[in-house]
Amino acid sequence: MKYLSTRGHADRKQFCDILLEGLAPDGGLYLPEHYPQVDDAMLTRLRKAYHEQGYAELAFQILSLYIDDIPAADLKALCAKTYTAEVFGTGEIVPLRHLENSLWLEALSNGPTLAFKDMAMQLLGNLFEYELGRRGAELNILGATSGDTGSAAEYAMRGKKGIRVFMTSPHGRMSPFQQAQMFSLQDENIHNIAIEGVFDDCQDIVKAVSNDLEFKRKYKIGTVNSINWARLLAQVVYYFAGYIQATETNDQKVSFTVPSGNFGNVCAGHVARMMGLPIAKLVVATNENDVLDEFFRTGVYRVRGSADTHETSSPSMDISKASNFERFVFDLLGRDGAKTKALFGDALSQSGQFDLSQDPRFADAAAKYGFESGKSTHADRLATIKDNYQRHGVTIDTHTADGVKVALEHHSDASVPMIVLETALPIKFAATIEEALGHSPERPAKFEGIEALPKRVQVMPADVTLIKAYIERHCAPAVLG
Repeated sequence: MKYLSTRGHADRKQFCDILLEGLAPDGGLYLPEHYPQVDDAMLTRLRKAYHEQGYAELAFQILSLYIDDIPAADLKALCAKTYTAEVFGTGEIVPLRHLENSLWLEALSNGPTLAFKDMAMQLLGNLFEYELGRRGAELNILGATSGDTGSAAEYAMRGKKGIRVFMTSPHGRMSPFQQAQMFSLQDENIHNIAIEGVFDDCQDIVKAVSNDLEFKRKYKIGTVNSINWARLLAQVVYYFAGYIQATETNDQKVSFTVPSGNFGNVCAGHVARMMGLPIAKLVVATNENDVLDEFFRTGVYRVRGSADTHETSSPSMDISKASNFERFVFDLLGRDGAKTKALFGDALSQSGQFDLSQDPRFADAAAKYGFESGKSTHADRLATIKDNYQRHGVTIDTHTADGVKVALEHHSDASVPMIVLETALPIKFAATIEEALGHSPERPAKFEGIEALPKRVQVMPADVTLIKAYIERHCAPAVLG
């Protein structure tokens, strides 16, 4: 399997090369040359693998379709090392929880940092360490987080040989628990940088550094954001796991509702559907930062500036520039790299928006790709959290509440299970849970008193030059493999 850039760069690369690279040289995102197809016989084998051997075996079977430059025995061992009951708290890894009728929650928050990002990040850490060991190389990871990616990456990479992490986050815009998870880490290879701005400023810095090819090569800069294909690929697995748990036969369909800001989580569902997984709908749930909802309703993708990016009670979705959206648009446009580059390079840089409403391919977005969308507000969030607690005895976090609210609006066929992807445990957003329910959510014992721990963080302006200088001061040029 070879990988290409969404912006048409001529080179085709293997998995382990793009694993360490992040963005393509032309600023595009990597995708496989084709999506491997899962027919009825293979889906039956995957169903059997999950039920008889567990999630790690399912992951190995799916990842094997995309990775041919890691020996099968090694890849199988990496999956087995990653997806364990010890790491994720349950042998099921991603169990389904029934809410009502045919509405389900898929629990993705059992990992070390209590958020769905652990599902991919734990694998990514092991893949990085494995490949860097084979090459005798080092990697300096530059990332951006709106809350959960950062802690998941840092917990996955802490102490890993040959890896340093430089994680940017919007200063003061994460919940106290999220900040404490990241900033309390004292590991020497972990560097937290709080940017005076919003998440999009952090994301822009990561992309700007990645697009400086000379700097990127000299300091071997890699990424853990969902612009890294390996992370998105790992997320594809839990769509298969959710489908298998919700169905008994391969002729059944399911729908998924996904709380989304950066489009990475739901893009993994798009990949699973393109592979042939029987998904009826992929419902994108946004908060007040409704750039994605606006696109799927109107065909207009309109990026907001920092001043117009709302600070909400589902802060991990306070994003107005969805990096992974480029992957879907590339597919929507028939994999036209030049057109994709014109939209995401020229159009966005010039006007901050593009309009596909008159493109006949946009009309196919729902019919051909299954996409629908909706939004949720703070008031919706509170009402949904309260309703689920009172009627089902289930406490959900703020982002999952956005998902449940939108899912109920789009769940029109009770014969098709609707699976809402849970994003985090409620303790990460305790203030809003208390506002909704009048009491604090349950806190895992290992996180008692985390907010009071000493913090290790550097506050900096949203300035690419200063971030580069910080990286230079804290690492020697990496040894290239």
